[in-house]
Amino acid sequence: MPRLVFRNSGKVVEDINEIKSFLDKYGVLYERWGVDRLPQNLIENYELTEEEQKAIIDAYKEELERLKKEKGYITEDIVVLSEKTPNLENLLEKFKKEHHHVDDEVRFVVHGSGVFPLKLDGEIVEVWIEAGDLIVVPAGTRHWFELDENRKIKCIRVFKTPAGWEAIYDENCKATMKD
Repeated sequence: MPRLVFRNSGKVVEDINEIKSFLDKYGVLYERWGVDRLPQNLIENYELTEEEQKAIIDAYKEELERLKKEKGYITEDIVVLSEKTPNLENLLEKFKKEHHHVDDEVRFVVHGSGVFPLKLDGEIVEVWIEAGDLIVVPAGTRHWFELDENRKIKCIRVFKTPAGWEAIYDENCKATMKD
């Protein structure tokens, strides 16, 4: 179940409208696209061929084109993290370090689940995401990513440029928006 967990107070928000409203105040886009349009073999498969990856992306073509038009994104791909991912533990250690990007971080969860802790006005707010959720973390927002107890996630990622997605770990470096 998607939810927000406020680390300082322990408050938990599970109402979708409240989640959207809170995140919207910080420019974080949260939407539910669902996964009911995908066949089960594409949802649960963590070793996707190029054709299967394309089929997943094509299933969300309308939503992806809308995002691209609204926000200037130009490309997308699929990312998979599971027990079959080479060097999984090293990747997870890297993702757990607080950072930001000069471009938005866009993830649509096809299967699995995870947590995006965001630093918002000095508070750490965990955004728990699951299959069917879209999250867009705005450029410059300090955050990190953790797998939850399920230890797997498959997402569509969307980019303005692949280089814009590079992590900036130094909190004192300012992200600048590209024209």
